[in-house]
Amino acid sequence: MQRSTQRGHRSVPHTADVRIEAWAPDRESCLAEAVAALVETFADISGARAEADTEFELPPGDDEDLLVGLLDEVIFRLDTEGALPLDCDVRSTGDGGLRARWRSTSTDAVELVGAVPKAVSLHELRVGPDATGWSCAVTLDV
Repeated sequence: MQRSTQRGHRSVPHTADVRIEAWAPDRESCLAEAVAALVETFADISGARAEADTEFELPPGDDEDLLVGLLDEVIFRLDTEGALPLDCDVRSTGDGGLRARWRSTSTDAVELVGAVPKAVSLHELRVGPDATGWSCAVTLDV
């Protein structure tokens, strides 16, 4: 993957669903970038104001499980609360798990600009260290 910055994300062409890529110097920042990439596939959050703070922990797991768990949590809260993250901070819990925090807003406060993801696909899921830090790629079912 060619990168223009040390930390970032993008959507890439995919036939039927949505595919995102993210990269950062470390695992936790890469996962936070994946959350931002997911949200940007369907919502314009520019100008949105935070209405709530969310914090949760993911149990210990391998990197793929943690990525899927984090993105699944975004989709779950979108479906059940109509909330989506404006920013995300991910930290290791020291036992192989993660703690995620984000400021969120209501879907009513943003413009929906694409198909809302329904699930994270395990097909061609990739996350891990690379030559310049960490990167991940995931397909979202819409």
